Amino acid sequence: MSGYLKEVNIKSDLPTANDAIKRVTYNLRNGKSWGCAAIKIIHGYGSTGKGGKIRTETRRYLQEQKDKRLIKDFIIGEDFSIFNAKTRDAFMLCDELRRDSDLERHNNGITIVIL
Repeated sequence: MSGYLKEVNIKSDLPTANDAIKRVTYNLRNGKSWGCAAIKIIHGYGSTGKGGKIRTETRRYLQEQKDKRLIKDFIIGEDFSIFNAKTRDAFMLCDELRRDSDLERHNNGITIVIL
Protein backbone atom coordinates (compact mmCIF):
# COMPACT_ATOMS: atom_id res chain seq x y z
CA MET A 1 0.00 0.00 0.00
CA SER A 2 1.32 3.41 -0.88
CA GLY A 3 1.72 6.27 1.56
CA TYR A 4 -0.36 9.37 1.48
CA LEU A 5 0.11 12.81 -0.07
CA LYS A 6 0.64 15.72 2.32
CA GLU A 7 0.02 19.25 1.09
CA VAL A 8 2.09 22.08 2.58
CA ASN A 9 1.56 25.75 1.77
CA ILE A 10 4.87 27.46 2.53
CA LYS A 11 3.90 30.82 1.04
CA SER A 12 0.59 31.60 2.73
CA ASP A 13 1.94 34.38 4.96
CA LEU A 14 4.64 35.57 2.51
CA PRO A 15 7.65 34.39 4.51
CA THR A 16 11.25 35.11 3.61
CA ALA A 17 12.91 32.49 1.43
CA ASN A 18 14.90 31.34 4.49
CA ASP A 19 11.75 30.79 6.53
CA ALA A 20 10.10 28.98 3.62
CA ILE A 21 13.07 26.60 3.37
CA LYS A 22 12.81 25.91 7.11
CA ARG A 23 9.19 24.86 6.55
CA VAL A 24 10.23 22.58 3.70
CA THR A 25 13.01 21.07 5.82
CA TYR A 26 10.63 20.36 8.70
CA ASN A 27 8.18 18.56 6.43
CA LEU A 28 10.87 16.56 4.62
CA ARG A 29 12.45 15.43 7.88
CA ASN A 30 9.14 14.34 9.37
CA GLY A 31 7.22 13.22 6.30
CA LYS A 32 8.24 9.57 6.31
CA SER A 33 7.45 9.16 10.01
CA TRP A 34 4.01 10.64 9.32
CA GLY A 35 3.44 7.99 6.64
CA CYS A 36 3.80 10.32 3.66
CA ALA A 37 4.99 9.02 0.34
CA ALA A 38 4.89 12.46 -1.26
CA ILE A 39 4.59 16.09 -0.26
CA LYS A 40 2.99 18.73 -2.43
CA ILE A 41 4.70 22.04 -1.71
CA ILE A 42 2.78 25.15 -2.62
CA HIS A 43 5.37 27.90 -3.04
CA GLY A 44 3.73 30.24 -5.50
CA TYR A 45 5.10 31.36 -8.82
CA GLY A 46 6.11 34.93 -8.17
CA SER A 47 3.14 37.02 -9.25
CA THR A 48 3.55 39.22 -6.16
CA GLY A 49 7.30 39.53 -6.62
CA LYS A 50 7.99 37.47 -3.49
CA GLY A 51 6.98 33.93 -4.53
CA GLY A 52 9.57 33.81 -7.30
CA LYS A 53 12.43 33.79 -4.80
CA ILE A 54 10.65 31.19 -2.66
CA ARG A 55 10.06 28.97 -5.70
CA THR A 56 13.64 29.29 -6.89
CA GLU A 57 15.15 28.62 -3.46
CA THR A 58 12.79 25.71 -2.78
CA ARG A 59 13.70 23.96 -6.00
CA ARG A 60 17.42 24.62 -5.48
CA TYR A 61 17.14 23.16 -1.97
CA LEU A 62 15.23 20.12 -3.21
CA GLN A 63 17.94 19.44 -5.80
CA GLU A 64 20.51 19.49 -2.98
CA GLN A 65 18.39 17.05 -0.96
CA LYS A 66 18.08 14.76 -3.97
CA ASP A 67 21.83 14.92 -4.61
CA LYS A 68 22.38 13.92 -0.96
CA ARG A 69 19.83 11.10 -1.41
CA LEU A 70 17.63 12.48 1.36
CA ILE A 71 14.62 12.48 -1.00
CA LYS A 72 13.95 10.17 -3.93
CA ASP A 73 13.00 12.88 -6.40
CA PHE A 74 10.85 15.90 -7.05
CA ILE A 75 8.56 16.92 -9.87
CA ILE A 76 8.16 20.58 -10.76
CA GLY A 77 4.55 21.60 -11.27
CA GLU A 78 5.11 22.39 -14.94
CA ASP A 79 6.02 18.71 -15.50
CA PHE A 80 3.32 17.14 -13.29
CA SER A 81 1.59 15.20 -16.06
CA ILE A 82 0.66 11.64 -16.94
CA PHE A 83 2.99 12.05 -19.92
CA ASN A 84 5.98 12.56 -17.61
CA ALA A 85 7.91 9.42 -16.59
CA LYS A 86 8.73 10.77 -13.11
CA THR A 87 5.04 11.42 -12.49
CA ARG A 88 4.06 7.91 -13.57
CA ASP A 89 6.76 6.46 -11.29
CA ALA A 90 5.45 8.59 -8.42
CA PHE A 91 1.94 7.16 -8.90
CA MET A 92 3.31 3.76 -7.87
CA LEU A 93 4.49 5.19 -4.54
CA CYS A 94 1.57 7.52 -3.88
CA ASP A 95 -1.73 6.69 -5.54
CA GLU A 96 -3.29 9.95 -4.28
CA LEU A 97 -1.20 11.85 -6.82
CA ARG A 98 -3.47 10.46 -9.57
CA ARG A 99 -6.35 12.50 -8.13
CA ASP A 100 -4.47 15.68 -7.29
CA SER A 101 -6.14 18.83 -8.58
CA ASP A 102 -2.88 20.12 -10.10
CA LEU A 103 -2.27 17.08 -12.29
CA GLU A 104 -2.17 18.26 -15.94
CA ARG A 105 -2.46 21.94 -14.92
CA HIS A 106 1.24 22.76 -15.49
CA ASN A 107 1.18 24.83 -12.30
CA ASN A 108 4.60 26.39 -11.75
CA GLY A 109 3.54 27.41 -8.23
CA ILE A 110 3.89 23.86 -6.86
CA THR A 111 6.48 21.13 -6.56
CA ILE A 112 5.82 17.48 -5.70
CA VAL A 113 8.46 15.82 -3.51
CA ILE A 114 8.79 12.03 -3.56
CA LEU A 115 10.08 10.75 -0.23
